[in-house]
Amino acid sequence: MDDASLLRYGRQILLQEIDIEGQDKLLRSTALIIGLGGLGSPAAMYLAAAGIGRLILCDHDHVDLSNLQRQILHGTPDLGRLKVDSAAQRLEILNPQVALSLISGRINEANLPSVMEAADIVLDCTDNLETRYLINHTCFKIGRPLVSGAAIRFEGQIAVFDPANPESPCYNCLYQDVDGLAGESCARAGVIAPLPGIIGSMQALETIKFLTCPDRAMTGHLLIYDALGSEWRKIRLPRNPDCRVCGSSRTH
Repeated sequence: MDDASLLRYGRQILLQEIDIEGQDKLLRSTALIIGLGGLGSPAAMYLAAAGIGRLILCDHDHVDLSNLQRQILHGTPDLGRLKVDSAAQRLEILNPQVALSLISGRINEANLPSVMEAADIVLDCTDNLETRYLINHTCFKIGRPLVSGAAIRFEGQIAVFDPANPESPCYNCLYQDVDGLAGESCARAGVIAPLPGIIGSMQALETIKFLTCPDRAMTGHLLIYDALGSEWRKIRLPRNPDCRVCGSSRTH
């Protein structure tokens, strides 16, 4: 680590839980962020600012006017651009030391494993239930930790799942994958502007904790935030032994 890096990350290095060793771990780590909207925007920005070595940015969408209320990676001049391009430009300004890999195509069951294998940890910042199930299943199939976030209306939630931990549940334990089940999205139900920023920032925090001091990460818990009531609630999530993703009856 050179003098410029020591100065840039100095406030973080001062933390005994991070120190030089933890910062070096961050600099050698790769995080995959799937979705560069309301959650992915703050998650990507804080991971880049904190000194993650490489970010793999994945989003097939283009910047739309309706995004700008909450998707702070993008601005009015970016309307019509691919979100990965808009995000990369902003992140390069924020921290040119971070290596960026851009994936602008849709993820699917065929291509997601190869994308995920290049990462040390995965952040699900999507707003689509079918995609969430696919990400969760692939993480447990190839053994990648997953930091999952969601925000809608005035309620947000975050959870950390670790396939290497025999006690850790998965997303499917929390919300069972039922064929044909359709979840709500911000486009249909709405969301207050700062809420995805809060949850996405928490995803970045949990990612940093998992990579530098994994025993302090929120693995196996669900954190729920009520923005109207300004209340946090933390729930322990047990693994479902009958889960078809991580349980004894899992399918491959």
